[in-house]
Amino acid sequence: MALQMKVRCLAFDPPSNMFAVVLSDLEDKQALPIWIGPFEANAILVKLKNVCFHRPQSHDLIRSIVEAFDAEILKIEVMDLKDNTYYALIHVKADGKEITIDSRPSDAIAIAVGAGVPIYVTEKVLSKAKTIDLDRLEEWVGSLKPEDFKYKA
Repeated sequence: MALQMKVRCLAFDPPSNMFAVVLSDLEDKQALPIWIGPFEANAILVKLKNVCFHRPQSHDLIRSIVEAFDAEILKIEVMDLKDNTYYALIHVKADGKEITIDSRPSDAIAIAVGAGVPIYVTEKVLSKAKTIDLDRLEEWVGSLKPEDFKYKA
């Protein structure tokens, strides 16, 4: 069983020096932060803000390839968590069959946002991961200072 979620926000986490994409359930009761790199965060942000580029970005190219084969992206699913690494699948319908493609969650989320398809997280992941309630998320975001957003390479 999987729970449908949405991208709640992207944030820079100063203690880890990483970005986090925060997924929340549709009722905004719980949130799942997934730490990602700056390039992956930018790819998701570009899709969330509907920024258009003159040439296709990698995630646009993937969608174009899928469409060129008369296939359709159905959904993405964050389906496992092992040794602090999340695993995701991109579900595609091709020739009347559903196939799954292994993916990093950050790439799958960027593709889902760009394609307008749902994002799911399995109960297995939610039970293993550190989820946060949205009151704590709002408190954390409210505590951030401008200097916290300076990326340190």
